[in-house]
Amino acid sequence: MRRAPRAHISLVVVAFAGCVIPPGPKTIPASGVAGQARASMTSARVRGENPFRDVYWALQPESNAERTAAEWRATRPADAAALDKIAGQPAAGWMGNWYPHITEAVKSYVWSYKKWIDGVAAGIGSRRAVLVLEPDGLPQMTDCLNVQRREERVGMIRYAVDTLEALPGAAVYVDAGHSAWVPAAEMAERLRAAGIDRADGFSLNVSNYQRTEDLLPYGHAISALVGGKHFIIDTGRNGNGPPSGFAPKDERNWCNPDGRALGVPPTTNTGDPLCDAFYWLKPPGESDGRCNKGPAAGNWWPQKALEMAKNAKW
Repeated sequence: MRRAPRAHISLVVVAFAGCVIPPGPKTIPASGVAGQARASMTSARVRGENPFRDVYWALQPESNAERTAAEWRATRPADAAALDKIAGQPAAGWMGNWYPHITEAVKSYVWSYKKWIDGVAAGIGSRRAVLVLEPDGLPQMTDCLNVQRREERVGMIRYAVDTLEALPGAAVYVDAGHSAWVPAAEMAERLRAAGIDRADGFSLNVSNYQRTEDLLPYGHAISALVGGKHFIIDTGRNGNGPPSGFAPKDERNWCNPDGRALGVPPTTNTGDPLCDAFYWLKPPGESDGRCNKGPAAGNWWPQKALEMAKNAKW
């Protein structure tokens, strides 16, 4: 009898503006239950079902956390063990227009915007993949774009939703910021304009630090206004929530703040029927930018990774 292909799913953050890391051979069950069933990653997915059902998270081989932990193992064993918390969990891969060979990149991981999205779609093909579309794209647009540019952005996101959801194995979550940013009613309006009715759902807290207990009711409020759509939450760095005393848009609130902690590890067991998964969309230990003595955005920062790992409540 022919053995079914191993089921591990790629979760990709799509942003037109990194690095692309191929999925590794090591996998862990998304539910956290050893021996869970394995969904086929080559057959078309059932629309309307949680795209994470019966999948296995793929761990990144030789990740920054794994390499640093290995370097520290002999001389800093306690710190190496702390970084193992990060190395042992999956995180999303990021791809954008900074990566020139998008079709081949997506094939191994799973210059107009439409051409770029077409390249993403070509790379995915018939494989299973979950895509988080344009982090901050909708929440931030009123801060930096005039009315015409906002309409253009919404139209491009709508094109991406239609193109990627047309793939048999793809699921798309459109980013909706977080609970301390855009009010739910306004965010729902932007999501509707961007084609949320044709997407699987929306994502919350990408690259941010908001607490899960604040994000869940925010997600429910949006969902009630967009036809009951489901959502996923980035829990990679929200174990201690955001720093206090700063406005949400204040750089000190979101750019490499001190004292943060790893959040709940990736899982489909969220305890909430509308929340499909907790996942680490921003890999813990990657810098938010050149602020608070951090390196350039996306660069590995071992000291910050260690701080969050040590502060984790697990």
